[in-house]
Amino acid sequence: MPIKQVLKKPEISCRLALWVVELGAYQISYLPRSAVKGQVMADYLAEMSGELEVINERTTLKPIMSETWDLFTDGASCAEGAGAGLVLSSPSGEDHTYALRFNFDVTNNEAEYEAILAGLNIARRIDITKLRAFTDSQLVANQFNGSFEAHDSSMQKYLQLLKDLAERFEYFELAQVPRIQNKKVDALSKLAAFAFSHFQKQA
Repeated sequence: MPIKQVLKKPEISCRLALWVVELGAYQISYLPRSAVKGQVMADYLAEMSGELEVINERTTLKPIMSETWDLFTDGASCAEGAGAGLVLSSPSGEDHTYALRFNFDVTNNEAEYEAILAGLNIARRIDITKLRAFTDSQLVANQFNGSFEAHDSSMQKYLQLLKDLAERFEYFELAQVPRIQNKKVDALSKLAAFAFSHFQKQA
């Protein structure tokens, strides 16, 4: 090591004499590195600084939860028809609102499944990869999470469709929320089921 040679053996070379004079103005002492373990991480960080900066930039600019969208769904079925209400919220807080009317007969539980399936399909179309879904349907949430078993063949088919769609996301979770926290999509689903029916009536 050059500095060690200058400080310990300045006579080994005439060229080092100048360095001895220059460094003599400073109180410099050479200490050998006593432990290698403490330096391993520092050496690694120095060597990998370029790659680590990229990794750090990604984790700083795009943390997992900041990329996660929220989906609120509700389905409604009645004699007038069936529909779904969806609110898809971006990480920045921007809401995308949908009221969908189904042109086929479904039960109320089937409408709940249709609502969340529609929401997941919309999310996939706009390239959302991380999604938290919320429904006030205890049946749908608990069947998906495994607390309830789907006995009916129709529910089994809907559940399998939901699981297949959920697997296409990098991150997905489904939770039940109280109906009072799902007011907006509840109103949208009823709007689609009830109020939109007159648009299809012939004069």
